[in-house]
Amino acid sequence: MTRQQIYVGNLPTDCDEQALQTLFQPFGRVWSARLVLDRSSGEPRGFAFVEMDPEAAREAIAALDGRHYRGRALRVNPAHEKQPRGPRALRLRRRVVHRSL
Repeated sequence: MTRQQIYVGNLPTDCDEQALQTLFQPFGRVWSARLVLDRSSGEPRGFAFVEMDPEAAREAIAALDGRHYRGRALRVNPAHEKQPRGPRALRLRRRVVHRSL
């Protein structure tokens, strides 16, 4: 069976992966829950990805999107595939060109 990735945004900084699993478990099996951390500080960046079965994912998205959790309104959506990015130097050069226009 396929699994669906769910994007969870606007998470409080004190949220951990166990709390995330507990939040999503009422809707079905949670295959994985991964908080995204800042590369330099190691602190949570305020969003995460949860992997569930497709039907459970649809139910969780419908129930949790916009719901207040620890004082913050969650953003819960199907995750999109990460777009391939070019080399860092090329991205920086584009930024400079756009700024000068």
